[in-house]
Amino acid sequence: MNLSSEELAREVFHAAQDVKAEDITVLDLQGLANFTDFFVIANGRSDRQVQAIADRIQERLREHETKLKPIGVEGYDTGHWILIDFGGVIAHVFYGEVREFYELEKLWSDAPQLDWTEQEAAS
Repeated sequence: MNLSSEELAREVFHAAQDVKAEDITVLDLQGLANFTDFFVIANGRSDRQVQAIADRIQERLREHETKLKPIGVEGYDTGHWILIDFGGVIAHVFYGEVREFYELEKLWSDAPQLDWTEQEAAS
């Protein structure tokens, strides 16, 4: 069974929640970008937490029945901005101040933000 991009984004979202990532934002880029369908953006309070969030995302997808591995991972060594590319979903895990500097949400302001936090809590 293959995961749809939305299902994959949910797995990344939940993995980030597992390790207490802050301010998890999901941007729906379908129809706006030709390189991915979703961004999942999160941040941690330290470089070690940023790395732990990135580790958990990759671990959760490896544990999934699809055994999905990322196409690429960048920025892991510094822990300031780790990009994990799963094709249809790209996870951006930031150290807080770095996220504020790059403001990906503003750069992609045309993309709808999906609020799964409230939706998940209601179910």
